[in-house]
Amino acid sequence: MTTKVGEDIKLIFSKLYYQYGPQGWWPLINYEGSNTTKTGATKGYHPLNYDLPKTRDEIYEIILGTILTQNTAWTSAEKALLNLNNLNAINPEKLLSLGDDTFKKAIRCAGFLNQKAKYIKAVTNFYISLEGTIPTRDELLRVKGVGNETADSILLYAYKQSEFVVDAYTKRIFIHKGIIKENDNYNKIKYVFESNLEPKISIYNEYHALIIEHAKRYYSKKPYGNQDNLL
Repeated sequence: MTTKVGEDIKLIFSKLYYQYGPQGWWPLINYEGSNTTKTGATKGYHPLNYDLPKTRDEIYEIILGTILTQNTAWTSAEKALLNLNNLNAINPEKLLSLGDDTFKKAIRCAGFLNQKAKYIKAVTNFYISLEGTIPTRDELLRVKGVGNETADSILLYAYKQSEFVVDAYTKRIFIHKGIIKENDNYNKIKYVFESNLEPKISIYNEYHALIIEHAKRYYSKKPYGNQDNLL
């Protein structure tokens, strides 16, 4: 990895952080905080508070969120979480005790209903089996419905482990900037970031969130990066 790539990655983080400030990810539906400067949903965020989640059910809520937000907007995933919360089911045992119709009705708004229902039940049973221990990345990747991005999101945001999360927005921005290549796979991109950043939870957390905030503004529609004067 060239020195320039490392310098560019650090410089982009500095610019994004200066522009948008701390993002306060991952949102929790019963947390009173907010981030009113971000795009889209603003409730449940906790800028500069990296102590969350603290409870078993908060960890589980984030895991649920990583499944529910697959291939859909966070606003839709949030609605599903609120529905489950109204059923007192942001708890693994209580969720599994729901009737199938009740459960599916609650998460229907997040899309891909049957698929996500299976994924949620699989990851819920896995979570219970952990008995409070932190899973390894390989263990997570063996759970049905958990791919690289979901596994890293769970480890970073639910368990405070230094795993960098790569998503479609990351690829768009950094391909556009010439820092990564079109055909680079997930793990290669992840390595580029992890080998050039201090492995601090706060940095990985903020960088991923800041990439999404910036990309929503300038990289949601082609031509990507149009009117992006920041980077």
